[in-house]
Amino acid sequence: MTSAFVRCAAFGALAVLSVSVAPLSVASAADISGAGATFPYPIYAKWADAYKKETGTGLNYQSIGSGGGIKQIKAKTVTFGASDMPLKPEELEQAGLIQFPMIMGGVVPVVNLKGLKSGEVKLSGTVLANIYMGEITKWNDPQIKALNPDVNLPNTAIAPVYRSDGSGTNFLFTDYLSKTSPKFKTQIGANSSVQWPAGIGAKGNEGVANMVKQTDGSIGYVEYAYAKQNNITYVGLQNKDGKTVVPKIEAFQAAAANADWANSKGYYVILTDEPGADSWPITGASFILMYKNPQDVAVSAEALKFFDWAYKNGAKMATDLDYVPMPEAVVSLVQKTWSQSIQADGKPIWTASAK
Repeated sequence: MTSAFVRCAAFGALAVLSVSVAPLSVASAADISGAGATFPYPIYAKWADAYKKETGTGLNYQSIGSGGGIKQIKAKTVTFGASDMPLKPEELEQAGLIQFPMIMGGVVPVVNLKGLKSGEVKLSGTVLANIYMGEITKWNDPQIKALNPDVNLPNTAIAPVYRSDGSGTNFLFTDYLSKTSPKFKTQIGANSSVQWPAGIGAKGNEGVANMVKQTDGSIGYVEYAYAKQNNITYVGLQNKDGKTVVPKIEAFQAAAANADWANSKGYYVILTDEPGADSWPITGASFILMYKNPQDVAVSAEALKFFDWAYKNGAKMATDLDYVPMPEAVVSLVQKTWSQSIQADGKPIWTASAK
């Protein structure tokens, strides 16, 4: 049987490898199945590899995008779905699902501009929105030059690259642009899938990363781990406080510090355009979706054991990839949710003693 996750040192190759994950029908009874967000794939792959070696339990995860993950969990074809766009409490209730945050990270604009280094080009949310609305078409446009007076910007056509699939990364990006550009909010809006007026579509974080690398003058948006592992140039962004910041774990942590998980029903928290001089403006959490009354109780219990293990043992692996682990206080809240909400025959399928 194909191993729990297809692993590869270079995340740029994941778009091809992720489709060769073993079919669910051949997974062993002990293996956990999941599908969804590409945003957390690098850390889920790392966790899954370590967990398999430690416990023998595999994780068969399809990195197909948040929209696909939501569809598959609602169709009950996987043990869990994964989405970077949290479902609203009423949608969770209607579907009989719970959601909880697993990891946090940042979405970063990346560019293919020869001779320019990461962080050298600076953009604002408004300018970024104008690029994706097709209103700014050259890299030496006056709006970009005003933010980069000391940078030698080329007279090169801009090729915006966007997610063609239903995507939580897409949601975080468009939510940020909607908050910083009223025109973008009105004309395009925030969603996992939108109608882009200009640009080139690519599937998954992997696809966007590869398309940007191959296309001169392009700009795209990917989870930070994909930018780092593919050595793609990223831009600096002006945040809500008017400060220009570059993506790094401290900037993601600064944005995440504002999250009020305890008072957010269904853990519905969006971390884009958060205040703070050091905050990265496109920060977000990636969520797990599971049924309150799962069909396969044994495998759902195994999934919770894996998530518990990842919370407790996976922090260093996460920070090594510049993800932000969930704080201990949030983990305690999530475990309480597991005990209270995921049940079989009126009894919780996970307790502290089930670890």
